Amino acid sequence: MKWNYRCPVCGKEYEIEGGRYLCDPCSAGNLPGHPLRGVLECVWTGEVPFEKDGRTIPLPVASGFFPPIPVGDTPLWAPARLREELGFPRLFLKDDTCNPSGSFKDRASYLVAAFAKERGIGEIALASTGNAASSMAAVGAAAGLKITVFLPAAAPAAKRIQVLQYGAELREIRGSYDLAFDTSLEYSAETGVLSRNTAYNPLTIEGKKTASFEIAAALRSLGGASAPDHVFVPTGDGVILAGVYRGFEDLIKLGALEKMPTVWAAQAEGSGAIARALARDASAADPFSPVVPATTTADSISVDAPRNGYYALEKLRKYGGKAVTVSDEEIFAAQRLVSSRSGLFAEPSSACAFAGFLKVRAQLDPASTVVVMLTGSGLKDIKNAARAVGAEV
Repeated sequence: MKWNYRCPVCGKEYEIEGGRYLCDPCSAGNLPGHPLRGVLECVWTGEVPFEKDGRTIPLPVASGFFPPIPVGDTPLWAPARLREELGFPRLFLKDDTCNPSGSFKDRASYLVAAFAKERGIGEIALASTGNAASSMAAVGAAAGLKITVFLPAAAPAAKRIQVLQYGAELREIRGSYDLAFDTSLEYSAETGVLSRNTAYNPLTIEGKKTASFEIAAALRSLGGASAPDHVFVPTGDGVILAGVYRGFEDLIKLGALEKMPTVWAAQAEGSGAIARALARDASAADPFSPVVPATTTADSISVDAPRNGYYALEKLRKYGGKAVTVSDEEIFAAQRLVSSRSGLFAEPSSACAFAGFLKVRAQLDPASTVVVMLTGSGLKDIKNAARAVGAEV
């Protein structure tokens, strides 16, 4: 089998190599602080070593280069009390809080680290609101890579401590994630190190598709259809959303699934750029203009301009995806509900997906198969978790 990068807009293809991130002609007009145009995706041709149970996942790096750290294969919970209370007997929770760093972001970091090892690259740099930074630091520690992270000073303390404990170099930014993102790009351009920035590096999307394969395999093992009817995804930059779509696209291409699930982009009201763009007319010159400053305590999905916005929006429109926005109060209520009824403690950014499900569940068939993606541990943001239960820390 052969792998390439391909631009889904103009169709131009590129070799997968260090230093190649975006499509040259489509990204020519990109501006700092705005969504990225020219985001590439990984595509394959030829025979794929794939088992119908979904346990063999096609990825563009040879298996021998992945670091010795147990990323992925996370459980799909069947929360009995939530099912009974909400009247959805086929409600599932995809629990990525049990990844090594406590975050879904380990899936992307795992593939980026494997690529670096395969190509003899020794340093990776990235910007993050916290989870991607602690994730790359954890996986980098296992892989023996130098990790340099650019993190807003307002990021939760637990995530900063993780970065330092894993031995990465932490550079605090006095400003937003968007400023950290642009500063990180400048550093990568000046030094030539590999960038793991969300959306900017196509491997960050590709690594996250593995969750879709796992969902399909888990549902298949339970009998019945392997494609869920609805998947709720906590959404900030739009990369997890894009990765989920890429996974299901591959499964359909491989003949393992017959249909695309309805994917819901769940966003905080104070950081709802993708939801706003989806609601606008498709003919709008720029559905993400003007850029609106984010105002949400759900830090992992708090972005002014979603860097993967155009790509994620294209997938939502192509497959009839939907978006739902929820208030911070609804997020905290959802966090408490999931924790107290299932035993799964997710951070506010993850709980946004469950809040989105709660907000629209009256529109859904109670017999449908619903998967809610919980992508980060509640221990990553104790301050807001304490606020949600009226406690002090």
